[in-house]
Amino acid sequence: MTSSEADQQLLNDARAWAAQDPDPRTAATLTELVKLTEAGTPAARQDLEDSFRGTLQFGTAGLRAALGPGPNRMNRVVVRRAAAGFAQFLLRAVAEASPGTRPRAVVGYDARYNSDIFAAETAAVFTAAGIETFLMPAALPTPLLAYAVRTLDCDGGVMVTASHNPPQDNGYKVYLGRHAVEESGRGAQIVAPDDARIAAEISSVGDLASIPLAPDGWTVLDAGIVQDYQAATAGLADRGLFPARDLKIVLTPLHGVGGTTAVSVLEAAGFTDVTLVSEQAEPDPDFPTVSFPNPEEPGALDLALGTAMQVAADIVLANDPDADRAAVAAKDPDTGAWRMLRGDEVGALLGAHVVARLAASRLAGSGTDAPGSDAPGADGSGAASGGGVFANSVVSSRLLSRIAAAAGYAHVETLTGFKWISRVPGLAYGYEEALGYCVAPDLVRDKDGLSAAVLIAELAAAAKAEGKTIFDTLDELYLVHGLHASDQLNIRVGDLGLLDAMMNRLRVNPPESFGGSAVESFVDLAEGSEHLPPTDGLLYVTRDLSRVIIRPSGTEPKLKCYLEVIQSVGSAAELPEARLAARAALDRVLTDVREALGL
Repeated sequence: MTSSEADQQLLNDARAWAAQDPDPRTAATLTELVKLTEAGTPAARQDLEDSFRGTLQFGTAGLRAALGPGPNRMNRVVVRRAAAGFAQFLLRAVAEASPGTRPRAVVGYDARYNSDIFAAETAAVFTAAGIETFLMPAALPTPLLAYAVRTLDCDGGVMVTASHNPPQDNGYKVYLGRHAVEESGRGAQIVAPDDARIAAEISSVGDLASIPLAPDGWTVLDAGIVQDYQAATAGLADRGLFPARDLKIVLTPLHGVGGTTAVSVLEAAGFTDVTLVSEQAEPDPDFPTVSFPNPEEPGALDLALGTAMQVAADIVLANDPDADRAAVAAKDPDTGAWRMLRGDEVGALLGAHVVARLAASRLAGSGTDAPGSDAPGADGSGAASGGGVFANSVVSSRLLSRIAAAAGYAHVETLTGFKWISRVPGLAYGYEEALGYCVAPDLVRDKDGLSAAVLIAELAAAAKAEGKTIFDTLDELYLVHGLHASDQLNIRVGDLGLLDAMMNRLRVNPPESFGGSAVESFVDLAEGSEHLPPTDGLLYVTRDLSRVIIRPSGTEPKLKCYLEVIQSVGSAAELPEARLAARAALDRVLTDVREALGL
């Protein structure tokens, strides 16, 4: 096809899309792009070409892209096709597992642009396909949708959200339940091979006009679903084991949908001194006060930290816009400055706290859990339930494994992504370093920034009651298990081919040492193992137990390098020197990683 023919084909495809587009706004945008392209406007030509550069691919993260017209954007056409394909998948899966059973599904949405529209159209497609469908009553956090899949005994769930992506994006996250998946994955996000099966169903959907839409017939849930979640989440707090509630909290939902729910849950759990960051308290799809609505990004917590200093808070809690992640900041006693804790630090604190809750419950004779047991607590004490297994992603710190082992609990490492952590059988607690924590797998089989906030507040209040900070609690863990210090190096590229080139460079010329310590263990994660399915990544452990993991990002054009060093600490007096030594060791490892990558 000549360049002229390709241009004409692009214009024809755009006109055809605009003619069938049910959304007058995206249809008008497309028509205008066609006119500008015909007039020779390069920017319009580029935008049009990108909008039609292939079809948005459905994977384990569902769909996520910028809003706009065309098959490579998030819009009503793409959503209808995705809903129709997922509906067919559910119908087949349920028919195979339980013939004659009508599938059930629940649909939720956040406050981003078009989220409510995409959710309503999904409900209309599901209902027309014969699925008993429930629609969440308002824009609500992702953990509520994950909770609803389980509590409503549904076969599937859809959450319309782009989580902490930029304002111009939206997404379509899919969950399975009941007859559609094994018990350990009920209410969890999809994984392979279900993602490929759903994608195949979407690809087989016919013309848009062939997708029926029900005018009504789905059930809009009332506020009871929210109240039930709030009560269950607040009930995780254990006043008997950890009665302290004197804690001044500053909370920000970062313009997302978690603010009202988070405040309600915390107050119901007894933490009534909560100050919302007023500028970020209400949902706003433009996210006007942050350059990137992700608590991990520099500057995202500036307003929260400023508020904390004004009100003399003890702790800052932050949720990302769909509230499935939680960030924590506090005043570091070593420097006197406020700082956000790393995900691994919070992950260790919560892990140790869950261990303490389980141990205290057993000593109190509640029978909540014994190591390795799958039996949840029977006394309603609020002790963390689930099983006796602790888990984290392979790129997260090794500290949790030491905490679990010391307490007699099993520990499992999973691939990156909470969809893997949440499926661990007998899970008691799981986390990933990217601020995702599952503290109550019986309630939400996914990361949940709201239930995590309750337990973070509980452990912080307990520390304060003893005259300590959460940093003191961390130091106590380091004294027992060694000081675990981590860092990341992210290398963003413009050409995805560069990622393969860098990974191939490492495979052809494997590094012999990092930070002056010889590599003693090397694992090519692409080969898989008894414990982990294959994934593109390289893992190195040196003689002094420094660890380096290098992998391409699954969602962005960048290479991610995860570093961890461990320093033995004999006493509290040695901690300051150990911290300096750990930082120096990380810097040496970083230098060697850059050299190995040819940077």
